[in-house]
Amino acid sequence: MTRKQKRLTVIVGGLAFLAAAAALTFYALGQRTSYFYMPADLEAANVAPGERFRLGGLVATGSIERGQGLNVSFAVTDHEQTVSVRYSGILPDLFREEQGVVTEGAFDENRVFVADSVLAKHDETYMPREVADALKEKGVWQEEE
Repeated sequence: MTRKQKRLTVIVGGLAFLAAAAALTFYALGQRTSYFYMPADLEAANVAPGERFRLGGLVATGSIERGQGLNVSFAVTDHEQTVSVRYSGILPDLFREEQGVVTEGAFDENRVFVADSVLAKHDETYMPREVADALKEKGVWQEEE
C-alpha cells in the first residue's frame, strides 16, 4: 500500500465514523422519549399504552389516596380533563393538592398513568414552566403579583 492509499483509507474511515456518529445523534434526538402533555391534550395526542411521556397539571383536590407502603394514587387536572395517576415511591415534601406537578411515566392497559417520577412545586413562587404556560393558555392559572 502506498502512502497515498493509506492516507485515503484513514480519511474514508474517519468520514464513515463521523457519519455514523451523526446518524446516531439525529436518531436519538428524533425519538419521542418524553413529550409534555396536559390532561386535555391527551385525547388529540393518541398516546398508546406503554409510551413514555410527561404529564403535567395541578393535583386535583381530594384525589390523594395513600395505599400500603409507598403506593399512592392521585389525579392530575387542568380543570378541563383529569387523569388518574398511580405512583410507588417517596413523594416530594411539597407535594399537595392544588399544586403544580409534573409526572413522568406511561399509561397502563386501563388508561391509568403509572408514574416513575414525580416533580412538585419547589417554593412559593415556582410553577414548572410547561405547566404554567399550558394553564395560562386555558386561563386557569394566574401569576401572583
